[in-house]
Amino acid sequence: MARTLPELRVLIDAVDQELLTLLSRRAALANEVGEVKKLDGSAVFRPDREAQVIQNLQQANQGALKNESVAVIWREIMSACRSLEAPQRVAYLGPKGTFSEEASVRFFGSSITHVPCANFDEVFHAATAGSAEFGVIPVENSTEGVVTRSLDLLLNSPLHIVGEISLLVRHHLLRTTASLDGIEVVLAHPQALAQCQQWLSTHLPNAERRAVSSNAEGARLAATNPAWAGIASERAGSEFGLHIASHAIQDEAFNRTRFVVVCLPSVLPAPEASGKDCTSLVVSVPNKPGAVHDMLVPLKRHGVSMTRFESRPARSGQWEYYFYIDLQGHPSQPPVAAALKDLSSLCAFYKVLGTYPLAD
Repeated sequence: MARTLPELRVLIDAVDQELLTLLSRRAALANEVGEVKKLDGSAVFRPDREAQVIQNLQQANQGALKNESVAVIWREIMSACRSLEAPQRVAYLGPKGTFSEEASVRFFGSSITHVPCANFDEVFHAATAGSAEFGVIPVENSTEGVVTRSLDLLLNSPLHIVGEISLLVRHHLLRTTASLDGIEVVLAHPQALAQCQQWLSTHLPNAERRAVSSNAEGARLAATNPAWAGIASERAGSEFGLHIASHAIQDEAFNRTRFVVVCLPSVLPAPEASGKDCTSLVVSVPNKPGAVHDMLVPLKRHGVSMTRFESRPARSGQWEYYFYIDLQGHPSQPPVAAALKDLSSLCAFYKVLGTYPLAD
């Protein structure tokens, strides 16, 4: 005989009590870990360790929960336990409601101290100067390619990359009413305007497209004028009390943005190998025939896969370029170490931007 709804609710309440007891035990153990870390000076946040915990749980998962749900739940559990030691101060492009804020919460969990910044330069400054321990910045989009300002800042910054997170980005048209009528100005970050240009040309061909510092800032401004609309997340719409005039207006259905987490090496050294890692570097080579080809030979020789290759002008006036490269693997692995050693010997400029666990 099937159980009744009241019976099921009683059982769920009992399981919730068990979960609370177990979570309290976990928090107490995390507190003990924190005391041990204080004694030996270890970092509070270990992205490699947390990635391994989630991977192990997903491999052991035989229940009704989906693996992505397991990751979300345990990231929040670990975030809450971490905050008992010391909540992480995380800088990102603000104001509240940006995709950068969402990426920060997805990576660290909700139990963080938010440090919203006006632009990417401020994010780097906050993490360098110590007003934040970590910064979260977008580096590439599946539609529009690399975020050039982020790459330029990584080149000369003392910060290094210790993690990454990829978000499925849904851009919504937000305004004070749910109608498309009477929209004179559309406000958003330049990347979002570019990602929605076909939709805007079709549905709002006469509206001015006005670039602002972030999508959430566009949503904030849209709340001040009924003739304005912003392109931003549903989270931003809720934050500023706006209606969704049109859902998911991005031109590419599976529009994704990749974010990286940066910090000073003194805050967190390079994470240890997790088994699924990426090593990012920026190099330049002498301007001579075959130099770029020669730069790639060590990767082939040692069997190291390259997953990204981008060029940026060196701004020297000599048509020289910096090359941003992502490699599969960790420098502790002999093939990767050998490839990096051979590659560095060929370069006029060589800098490892970071090594970190790959996003799920």
